[in-house]
Amino acid sequence: MDDITALILDDHAAFRRGFARLDDARDPAELLAVWEALALHLDIHAEAEEAILYPHLVQHGDDGAEETEDAIGDHNKIRDAVAESKLHEVGSDAWWAAVWRARRENSEHLAEEEDEALPDFRRHASVELRAELGQRWLTFYGEHKNGRNLPFRDKDPEQYVQDHR
Repeated sequence: MDDITALILDDHAAFRRGFARLDDARDPAELLAVWEALALHLDIHAEAEEAILYPHLVQHGDDGAEETEDAIGDHNKIRDAVAESKLHEVGSDAWWAAVWRARRENSEHLAEEEDEALPDFRRHASVELRAELGQRWLTFYGEHKNGRNLPFRDKDPEQYVQDHR
């Protein structure tokens, strides 16, 4: 069975490729095609982490509460930038500003998660729990194909941690 941390890293690699594809896109139709898929994946990924990984990191990490609070805040910033991009004409300066903000916030979040939260979780969560969460991750993506029934709303980081302790 797949370990949830490996599945998360797979998504991270897909995000990096998606942003690289934006660098190569040359016209608004191509930009829109790349960005719509990437933005949706960013939103779904955040919801999946918040539903599956972070409730357990809070309980299974040396710095789980702090890492979770930080990650929820990062997700909010990414969601906000994605939402902002949708308010502007594709390829416009305002659109690019929102997309670049999403990229910067995402890059920072991935680095923190890969260097801090995921190693902390791997050190403290059993292989069985990681496999169980991996199965839940795959099920989540199947149940929420194309973001079906997901709200994509910001969450209060402190409240989130309190609710999952």
